Amino acid sequence: MNAPAPTHRPIQQLPDQLISQIAAGEVVERPSAVVKELLENALDAGATQITVRLEEGGVKRIAITDNGRGIAPEQLPLALARHATSKITSLHDLENVGTLGFRGEALASIASVAAVRITSRTPDAAHAFEIVGSHEGTVAPSSGAFGTTIDVQDLYFNTPARRKFLKSEQTEYGHCAEVVRRIALARPDVSFSLSHNGRTIDHWNVSEAAKRSAHILGSDFAEARLALDESAGPLHLHGYVGLPTASKARADGQFFYVNGRFVRDKVLVHAVRAAYQDVLHGDRFPSYVLSLDLDPALVDVNVHPSKIEVRFRDSRAVHQFVFHAVQRTLAQTSATAHGSVPAPITAAEVRPSGTPLWRMSPSPSQPQMRPHEQTSFGAQLSTFSPSPYPAGSRWDDPSTGGGVAQRTEAYGALFKSDAATTSAPMSAPMDVPLSASERPLSNDDFPLGFALAQLHGIYILAQNTRGLVLVDMHAAHERILYEQIKNALDAQAQGQEMQVQSMLIPVTFYADAIEVATATEHQDTLKTLGFDIAALSPTTLAVRSVPTLLKNADAQTLARDVLRDVREYGGSRVLIERRNELLGTLACHTAVRANRILAVPEMNALLRQMESTERADQCNHGRPTWVQLEISALDKLFLRGQ
Repeated sequence: MNAPAPTHRPIQQLPDQLISQIAAGEVVERPSAVVKELLENALDAGATQITVRLEEGGVKRIAITDNGRGIAPEQLPLALARHATSKITSLHDLENVGTLGFRGEALASIASVAAVRITSRTPDAAHAFEIVGSHEGTVAPSSGAFGTTIDVQDLYFNTPARRKFLKSEQTEYGHCAEVVRRIALARPDVSFSLSHNGRTIDHWNVSEAAKRSAHILGSDFAEARLALDESAGPLHLHGYVGLPTASKARADGQFFYVNGRFVRDKVLVHAVRAAYQDVLHGDRFPSYVLSLDLDPALVDVNVHPSKIEVRFRDSRAVHQFVFHAVQRTLAQTSATAHGSVPAPITAAEVRPSGTPLWRMSPSPSQPQMRPHEQTSFGAQLSTFSPSPYPAGSRWDDPSTGGGVAQRTEAYGALFKSDAATTSAPMSAPMDVPLSASERPLSNDDFPLGFALAQLHGIYILAQNTRGLVLVDMHAAHERILYEQIKNALDAQAQGQEMQVQSMLIPVTFYADAIEVATATEHQDTLKTLGFDIAALSPTTLAVRSVPTLLKNADAQTLARDVLRDVREYGGSRVLIERRNELLGTLACHTAVRANRILAVPEMNALLRQMESTERADQCNHGRPTWVQLEISALDKLFLRGQ
């Protein structure tokens, strides 16, 4: 079909009504846009109580009442005039916008496509005044409390074509309710009430940010979040980030505010996403409520008609600040989020001098390990905190390896009060003396408690003061190794040498021509990662050394994984863009496998290392590494106290 021929008309000045309707096309996209503009005006007026009443999804009526400063009667016509505002007076004000609204277009645009009535009363006025229609309307006395009520009815009554593009009543109401939720999240110091078709839907009293976010986003978010509050120069970031285990399939739980304004900014979204990349599965989305406060001169809010996008003067600095702040918060674990990471307990504090930390010999009931398996986990445990059990006690008895400790009540001795700890030495089972610690041991020292047993060769059962702890030993060990390898590479970038383990006898394996070529061409990248892989023939590769942290893994499997990633992404990309994915794969191959029988001291050593490892709540794939079952939950299962 041919396009219509252009109409030749002279250039002319557009009438004010048409200009306002054109502006309304940008500002008043749907009823929710009206709600947003009116709520922002109410907050700019200093309101602490706001009531939102909607009818038929906001299409029939939107009435917003606040207790703000109000509008003087002589200024009511200006409130409905185009480009009239009290919020800016010069270019300097525009470059330092400290209010949510500032253009002076919203009310004029709304009045051009709907029937508008403004009723307002200032604190010094004897009664309220109202104006109806447009800036040409008459100001008349009225009744009303201090503050302002803006009543918008029959949206798009004079532009039926626009009205046809609106969705169903429920859909439009959903958009309006979402706008109210977003603004209410940012202002817990203001009470909000929302009703639809005469029925109150939500009401939020003045409260703290923690309670407001829990009320709006639900208990699931409240129970799985970490508080964040960091500052650097003119930047201040505060709010809550959801735990990776509480991620969602959709990005509908993400709220970011800049100077109190809800925004969707690519720089900020990317910074938060990058901070989660170590602990979140690729197709999941984290939940968060974050507010960034900064000098208004450092951000331009006048880049989009709906003011939902911003532009930072130094976007890189903002990105790095947000990224590192969120990353540091996520580095906490649920066990230690409300306190410092536990300091390692010295051997002198927990055992008589001269006794070994633990014994690695298997119990008669366990399958005998091959020599390299005995060092597989034991050598890695050598970097863990010492076991809190004395040699020779039942806790250290090899016959208890993988089974339930006989005297679980003795674990409670480690949680005694300071007075009980210092007044007399604690006794271990079987009357084996245990030296009193120089500093009292408490639940803060061991948030994950102490191991009781191993379940199906997969899970560790542990007891702490809150109840029962279940640990996925492979996932937990995988995260520990991953963080250790990553730290080793970071230290190497700062000039420290990568610790490598040379093979007494190089591991050789058959390789295709591409693998041989990759090993030859990317020697520098491989050595940076701690690997020495050399070609012995056109079809044979030899692994001569691997990173010390990975020395107990299958060298051939590690070599093939490294070569595959280097070949696919190139040396530089592997070290920069794909580094974490590669390290995660290496850690997965090296971590203790399922059905590996662990002795109780080994299990406890793993718990201690989890407590001192960043991001230990999730493995590299975003799965949880441990869960807590409260005593109250266990009591409920068995109907205790009912």
